[in-house]
Amino acid sequence: MAKDLATSFSFRNLCCILFLLSAFSSISFLIWSLSPISCNSHDQSIILGQNQPVDLLFFPYAWNQLFFSSNPPPKLLKIAVFVKKWPHRNLAGGLERHALTLHLALAKRGHELHIFTTSPLNSSFPRYPFSNLYFHLSKPTAGGYLDQTLGWKLFQVQNSSGKPFDVIHTESVALLHTRARNLTKLAVSWHGIAYEAIHSDIIQEVLRNPEDPQANMLTDRLLKVVEEVKFFPRYAHHIATSDHAGDVLKRIYMIPEECVHVIINGVDEEIYKPNFSEGKEFKKFGVQESRKLVMGLAGRLVKDKGHPLMFEALKQLLTENEIFRRDVLVLVAGDGPWSARYRDLGPNVLVLGPLEQAQLASFYNAIDIFVNPTLRAQGLDHTLLEAMLTGKPVMATRLASIIRSVIVSSDIGYTFSPTVASLKDSLLGVCKDGREVLARKGQVARHRGLELFTATKMAAAYERLFLCISNNGEDNNYCTYHPPSGLH
Repeated sequence: MAKDLATSFSFRNLCCILFLLSAFSSISFLIWSLSPISCNSHDQSIILGQNQPVDLLFFPYAWNQLFFSSNPPPKLLKIAVFVKKWPHRNLAGGLERHALTLHLALAKRGHELHIFTTSPLNSSFPRYPFSNLYFHLSKPTAGGYLDQTLGWKLFQVQNSSGKPFDVIHTESVALLHTRARNLTKLAVSWHGIAYEAIHSDIIQEVLRNPEDPQANMLTDRLLKVVEEVKFFPRYAHHIATSDHAGDVLKRIYMIPEECVHVIINGVDEEIYKPNFSEGKEFKKFGVQESRKLVMGLAGRLVKDKGHPLMFEALKQLLTENEIFRRDVLVLVAGDGPWSARYRDLGPNVLVLGPLEQAQLASFYNAIDIFVNPTLRAQGLDHTLLEAMLTGKPVMATRLASIIRSVIVSSDIGYTFSPTVASLKDSLLGVCKDGREVLARKGQVARHRGLELFTATKMAAAYERLFLCISNNGEDNNYCTYHPPSGLH
């Protein structure tokens, strides 16, 4: 009996804490949402428009919006990189793709990179045309990830032979806080934090079928938030991949402002760009010219990416709406449990399977709009950025990271609440707007993508941060930003 009371009391305490955290975040978000959508960029324009030097360590907005020179770097760095798993062909999540894009770009800039990661089990490791890019591979754990002990030993050998590392970068917890806590020249990129995931858990619980068992994920997630709040400060510098994540790290995780830096993900602008002929060629795979609208989905076809929601919305529309059934074709690129169910929807849905990067670029060029129904509030999906750079409008779930960093206005695309009814309304709204309106939105989306979401912009921001922290923030030449003259 006493044990039951203790358990009940503990659960009530957790619920109270969750309520207070959620209320605090909701109030802040409500205040932000009632402000004009462009308030961040407006405030930033005031700061940079004064042509006064800016302390980068205290800059509150995304570094992608700053203008760093494309000239050769003033100093070449020796950089250690920890990655749990290196991407292999199309078998990579967002974190791995970020690691590949960023560090190849830094190697191209001339920096010496040493990447500590796992060796693949059943295939050869990819080769890259850079003599300044070194891989230190160790046998993966049972889960297929970097063995922390082996990776750390390899790092220590390299750090003590010749010149020590100027800076250390870890993709999330590829380097655990127990080893990172005494490293002052270290930056960690967070591709998802537990506090953001609470929103995802709430959505999935609301969408849960009554016959499915209730999960205890909210209680577990809250404990994870508390754990992260305790150990995150052991990392010297934190890179948030969305504006919302940066805000949470400062407000909820209580990390000092000068240690949190927002650098939004970027994708290769040489691969993802408008190409009419590529799109036309791709349509030979089965896109009928009679279709007035082609929608695209891409990524892992799993539950937390919102595919049960998308499947149900499409199923209902194809049953109820004759115009939608006649005019719309949906291309699905990716693999996962929901691929077979999409095939069951009939000729309006064409499942393509996983695509290589070049094929994916052609896929984007073949569609009129890209839809991402994700229920995962963590990080920032690369697919949205790829589609925008290809000149396509986007539609996505109304999550904080998406509406604050990506779809900041209706000129770029569409957002919906994570319900079947809201998603159906948005899909019908796209049909009503038609190709001409979508093409105009796509131009705006590409313009924003080129300003913020390119690999070049991302790499330039990381390079400048690494230059700054390589001297522990003491060199004003690297940590101070001078706005170019004439910037408004």
